[in-house]
This record gives sequence, structure tokens and C-alpha cells, in this order.
Amino acid sequence: MTERLARGVPAPAFSLPDQQGRAVSLADFAGRSVLVYFYPKADTPGCTAQACGLRDAMPRLGTTAVVGISPDTPKRQAAFDAKYGLGFPLLADTDHVVAQAYGVWVERSMYGRRYMGIERSAFLVGPDGTLQEVWYKVSPAATTANLLASLGEA
Repeated sequence: MTERLARGVPAPAFSLPDQQGRAVSLADFAGRSVLVYFYPKADTPGCTAQACGLRDAMPRLGTTAVVGISPDTPKRQAAFDAKYGLGFPLLADTDHVVAQAYGVWVERSMYGRRYMGIERSAFLVGPDGTLQEVWYKVSPAATTANLLASLGEA
């Protein structure tokens, strides 16, 4: 069983390539809040709804940043960003190290087949680097709603 993170603990550090191949790390956001969310696969219906919901909420987020992470390659992330004009970093965790650190690389099942994959989840990291909110098994629509509610923007 993958270990779950809880509110109040330090967010696991990471540095991953974004959709342009540039390294983005959690430390880049020190001093401001950042939503780090994990999604299974770029340009699929649920992941698109989730990303577009966050894109559309950006004007209401103030200084809070948004970072998406999936196992997709930077090239696939770039196509996803370009297709929907997302405008925030989409990070490529192709070896699942960051997903494992956040407890979202889990055994899944579809049509009776078991496999390892991302459990859609989101984490609000505070300016001090600790987890302010933790949402495991979050729905695409609830990601934005939960974030706005936690920021007092619901």
C-alpha cells in the first residue's frame, strides 16, 4: 500500500521537465501557494475537463500557482497545453518517482485488468512548503471547486 500524505507535513520536493523541457521544481514556488495536481493521461476526457477547469479559474486564484503532473512525455504535455491553451506548467513524471512520493502511483483496475497508474489527486502546498490541503481520488470537477473553496473563492 502506498503511504498517504497528510495536511501539515512538508510537501515532497521535486524537479521535473515541463512541456518545454525546462526543469520546474517545487522550490521555484517558495513563498507562494501552489496547487500540485496529478492526472492519469493528457488529452483524455477527464484530464481535459480538470485542466480546463483550472485554466478557467486562474483569474480567481490570485498568486496561487497551478502545476499539473502526469506520466506523459514533455512532447505530449506540450501538445495538450497547445490544444487547450492551459498556460501553466505540465510536468513529465515518466518514471513515476514524484507520483510515488505523493502516494498517487497505485494499483488500478479496469475491465478486470490490474495495472499501476495515477490516482487523480491534488495537493495545495502553502508558501512555507507544507501541505495545506490534500485531496486523494478527486474528481476532475472537484479539483477546481476544492481549490477555490480552500482559497475562500467558492
